[in-house]
Amino acid sequence: MTALEVRRPKFDFTGDVPWEWNPDNPQFSFFMNATSIIAICFEQMIVAAVQEAAPLITDPEAASEATAFLRQEAQHSSTHRKHVSALIRRYPGLQQTLDAAVADYEHLTRTAPLRFRLAYIADLEATFTPSFKMMLDNEATLFRPGDERVASLLMWHFVEEVEHRSSALIVYDAAIGDSWYRIRALPGVVRHLMGIMRIIADGVNEHVPEADRKVDARTLLPTFGMRQTAMQRLARRRASTPNAFATVPRRERLVAAGRVLLSQKPFHDPANDRLPEFADLWLARWKAGGDVTRWYTGASVAGEA
Repeated sequence: MTALEVRRPKFDFTGDVPWEWNPDNPQFSFFMNATSIIAICFEQMIVAAVQEAAPLITDPEAASEATAFLRQEAQHSSTHRKHVSALIRRYPGLQQTLDAAVADYEHLTRTAPLRFRLAYIADLEATFTPSFKMMLDNEATLFRPGDERVASLLMWHFVEEVEHRSSALIVYDAAIGDSWYRIRALPGVVRHLMGIMRIIADGVNEHVPEADRKVDARTLLPTFGMRQTAMQRLARRRASTPNAFATVPRRERLVAAGRVLLSQKPFHDPANDRLPEFADLWLARWKAGGDVTRWYTGASVAGEA
């Protein structure tokens, strides 16, 4: 039986929530806001795909894992919606951006075969542990200086992604079981993600004033730098706006990038990934009844560093 727990921390986004929630790092602020938008639609696709795959999963343990996995993901989607709704209250035009991203994933659910969608989920989820380990290992610079509500939401989500790091692959293997197809699907997965990122970048540039976002949202797109002239790239390097992960030691960034690439090998097992120490700290506070919705100022538990 699965050890996954469905948690429902009560995050409160009823007040004003700034776009630049980490004023020390506007690029990271934007990247995480985009992550909130993607989380809503991607995790809705996960729930629909796992429910569709359920009749194909005959192993009881895999079926139990699938149920807990989709319940965690459904909780992530609904909670990120609270964050994005707060941003929409300030920038109403962002509703169009969210609607366009959701519609794109709904189109994928209607038109793409189940095996592609399950491969998409397994491929993307495999990248999360090395990526989120890098972020959680550096929470003191990436999250602590920012709005505590947003930081706490993201850290909760990333801890649970690390916790269920093997779930998507378990579901894929139980329902489809073709490791090589999962790799063949990867180019299509990347193309779709780039399309979603373009929807978000264009929407943010249109609806969030530059004075608030501080960065050109197109920097989210990996191909953006290739389209710039040499003078534009030089000016960007000289600009005061930092790279989103400038505070992360270079070696850690390189290690994370390497492990993301390795996560796409056909027989990669996420269960063997290195985990962030912060995840144990977070889970211990949750188990003891401490406050995880205000991580830095809320009630902690004895023994925390």
